[in-house]
Amino acid sequence: GISVGEGENLLLIAGPCQIESLEHCIFVAESLMGQLNGTGVNLVFKASFDKANRTSIGSRRGPGIDEGLAVLARVKEETGLPILTDIHHPEQACRAAEVADVIQIPAFLCRQTDLLVAAGKTGKAVHIKKGQFMHPEDMRYAAEKVASTGNEKVILCERGTTHGYRDLVVDMRGLVIMKETGYPVIFDATHSVQLLGGAGGSSGGVRKYSEPLAKAAVAVGVDGIFIECHENPSLAPSDGDIMFQLEGVGELVRQLLAIRRSLAR
Repeated sequence: GISVGEGENLLLIAGPCQIESLEHCIFVAESLMGQLNGTGVNLVFKASFDKANRTSIGSRRGPGIDEGLAVLARVKEETGLPILTDIHHPEQACRAAEVADVIQIPAFLCRQTDLLVAAGKTGKAVHIKKGQFMHPEDMRYAAEKVASTGNEKVILCERGTTHGYRDLVVDMRGLVIMKETGYPVIFDATHSVQLLGGAGGSSGGVRKYSEPLAKAAVAVGVDGIFIECHENPSLAPSDGDIMFQLEGVGELVRQLLAIRRSLAR
């Protein structure tokens, strides 16, 4: 029942980086719902059952597909929120689609034809993150792979471009270029400030740049914002350096909506 794109309400994809427990997911989801009450923002809850692209072999990855999807099914049942989760193998697509309303393609895998086609065949919305190595114009080809299945429910996501070995930069022109494909565009305010592998076996980042980049992206005209959040980011099992403080998400969203209203006027 949620639409995203030109003329629609702002879409917010938010939740913890990876599933820690059912209780934690419900806590985060209910906090987000409370903070966004009355804003008109369309909220999609996200969490990963497997972080298969961690820097180090010893890093925590999540509970796996069986336990993870069971947790997300309970979150959906108890909160009524749509669910987004990512897949890494084509054979995971149908399993994830039993629970998820949106299937996410990780940035490193955005050119994987079999993965994109499998996601498209589920009929669910497919959220494709732009690879850190991709020109924004080339994201139309990733979208075409999904659309080749007859599924036009494609959403494109900007998450920064590699500059040197670890730094990511956000070129706001890329948001405009991806919008020209005709598909909705989301800005990932979390991973765009990541330092790839920059924390001694895990990825670091600089959280303070997320908020201004999110505001700039909304000013450019994106259709939604992607935010990973946690009540205590320093204790999160992954991406703690770049996750938003959970209790501050509502205030940020209100500022983003003010920018949107200003542009509309």
